[in-house]
Amino acid sequence: MIAYLLRRIAYALAVLFGVHLVTFTLFFAVNTPEDQARLQLGRRVTAEAIHRWEAEHGYDRPLYFNAAAPGFGKFTDTVFFATTRDMAELKFGHTNEGLDISYEMRRRFLPSFLIGIQVFLLAVILPVVFALGMVLFRATRLDAAGVAFLVVLMSISTLFYIIFGQYLIGKLMQLTPVSGFARARPEAFLILPIFVLVLGSLGPQARLFRTIYLEELGKDYVRTARAKGLSEWTVLLRHVLRNSLIPIVTNAGAMLPIVFTGTIITESFFAIPGLGAFTIDGITQQDFGIVRAMVFVGSVVTIGSYLLVDIVYTFVDPRVRLE
Repeated sequence: MIAYLLRRIAYALAVLFGVHLVTFTLFFAVNTPEDQARLQLGRRVTAEAIHRWEAEHGYDRPLYFNAAAPGFGKFTDTVFFATTRDMAELKFGHTNEGLDISYEMRRRFLPSFLIGIQVFLLAVILPVVFALGMVLFRATRLDAAGVAFLVVLMSISTLFYIIFGQYLIGKLMQLTPVSGFARARPEAFLILPIFVLVLGSLGPQARLFRTIYLEELGKDYVRTARAKGLSEWTVLLRHVLRNSLIPIVTNAGAMLPIVFTGTIITESFFAIPGLGAFTIDGITQQDFGIVRAMVFVGSVVTIGSYLLVDIVYTFVDPRVRLE
């Protein structure tokens, strides 16, 4: 078990380093230090001002290899090494406006977490239960109606859910605010975004789980369980659901990053000051410090989620071996 965990952690760190290397290369290929200086100081800025700006931000060194430095300084006295060290220490620098990125991320974490954790729990549990209900009443009108409902949900864009929800629930019925966020009373502002996100994910996930359950129902162990006199509901819960946990855990792992990184589109439409909206701000304002920090955090959370999924596999399915 320990050896397996160490291998998976080493693999995760290697992938994270590769992601950081690629994103660093892309960011500095698209937006060189000189371009960043001109973006902040103005297009007609002097060369002396550009050099001074680069020195203040640590960009007055080579990107990857410093031939003039002695010994290991050829690799450590570079922009890439300094950036990697700062990222590992969660020091992300400052925005174009001079704000501390690490502080802004901590300040914006709560709204994203409040949305993400509830969406995660509901979006994992509801499709499983909904699909079990359809399979229990399979080949009936109720099952057909459920499938039709899921197809309709899958056919509609999430943007429609957002706009329709804001108009119907927020404006006409006035049950929740249309947008915004208040820390003193956050639940009123989170109901609508959570409803939209859960509804948008219900269709494809419940349809997938229904297909998986139906496939499991045709296997020999299910026929054996029925021959022993077990009820259909007991067969579904005790046998079919247990043997379908692998895709359920995989789906949960894929959704886990939104708990920590936010939802970009939803937070932007609902004017929620979370990490997703922070990412959009960085993109629209061409603030590459914000974008690079959010890409790094997103990579850490995503890789960590799949590492956790690999570990959980060994507990939910004994057929998976730590080899």
